[in-house]
Amino acid sequence: MRIFISIAAYRDPELLPTLQDCLAKARYPEALRFGICWQHADDEPAPPDDPRLCVQDVDWRDSRGACWARAEIMKLWDGEDYFLQLDSHHRFVPGWDTLLLSQAERCGAAKPVLSTYASPYDPRSPLGPGTPTQMDLDYFSADGIPLFRPRELPDRDDKRPLRARFVSAHFLFAPGSFVEEVPYDPELYFHGEEISLALRAFTHGYELFHPPEHVLWHEYTRAYRQKHWDDHVRARGVAIEWHARDAASRDRVRRFLQDPQIGPFGCGTARSVADYEAYAGLSFRHRAAQDATRDGEEPPNPAAPSDWATRLHDWQVRIVLDRAALPRPALADPQFWYVGFHDSGEAEIYREDACGDELHRLVTGGSNEVVIERQFRSSRRPASWTVWPFSQSRGWLDKLVAPS
Repeated sequence: MRIFISIAAYRDPELLPTLQDCLAKARYPEALRFGICWQHADDEPAPPDDPRLCVQDVDWRDSRGACWARAEIMKLWDGEDYFLQLDSHHRFVPGWDTLLLSQAERCGAAKPVLSTYASPYDPRSPLGPGTPTQMDLDYFSADGIPLFRPRELPDRDDKRPLRARFVSAHFLFAPGSFVEEVPYDPELYFHGEEISLALRAFTHGYELFHPPEHVLWHEYTRAYRQKHWDDHVRARGVAIEWHARDAASRDRVRRFLQDPQIGPFGCGTARSVADYEAYAGLSFRHRAAQDATRDGEEPPNPAAPSDWATRLHDWQVRIVLDRAALPRPALADPQFWYVGFHDSGEAEIYREDACGDELHRLVTGGSNEVVIERQFRSSRRPASWTVWPFSQSRGWLDKLVAPS
């Protein structure tokens, strides 16, 4: 079985180690073919000269983002049996290729997709133990885009792939037909690509699964590479700044979720959007999720009344913090603040982090009080809130927890 491997690499020193490890750990490296969108500066090392590597050479200034790069790579597919989409910062278990093929067979589906957020690694440290994970709903962003988080798979006696609601952009394994039926939308930038892929794949008749065994590691911190959103600012001479692409992309995703269309970058006809919402326990229109979805239970969700999303209660919560009691790095160099609400059993029922403009207002305000307000819908009463700052220099700081 031939596998086409898509790697979008943006100024990443981990690209070459990733390629080396991928080939070294494969059981059948001769059956692999890589499509690489190499977005780079002049002084950054090129991928090796290898007939299995088809490299698109792109000056970093001409890059239009990850989704554009992935769309360009898909044009290089040449009928390979399977398609594997990765980032440019991974490590692999021995025999990862045969492991994925056997897992796909165990799905028992004609068109399986294996995908998840992989276990983390640090390029400067030994590999830690890999753990199979699933993707859970984290929260709906302010513009209605579902975002996700990983969770360890529950212990099970069998090794069958677990059915999934969502897919990861950094680890997606599917039949080669995926390239033709679910081509990447080059107009997307970053946020929203994963829910768009999941919805489109499902409506094209693909079955979504999480791998039951650990296959590879992923580097999450971005500390070792240049970021697209740091480079693509007016001061660095780019034609379009990253935030303009991001705003247009988010609007495109929001409109797609509210009014999905059938077409090349839209949905398929094998299933409807309503079928996906029932399967996943979501309502895009109401930005709502069923309890089984919030709790990460294996889909499909139990049957629910057609008006379940409108039966949820509206909650308004006002959090007042003492500025003097906040950890100093939370105000000095914050990256974001986790803001979550939990029921009486301490299960998270809603999360909407403070970041961007809101976080700037919170940390620069002149008042002694820091006020965070949230409105959300849930069938469960919020019993407590948690604010958990994340600092760029110190990482996670002390939690602040109180009753709602």
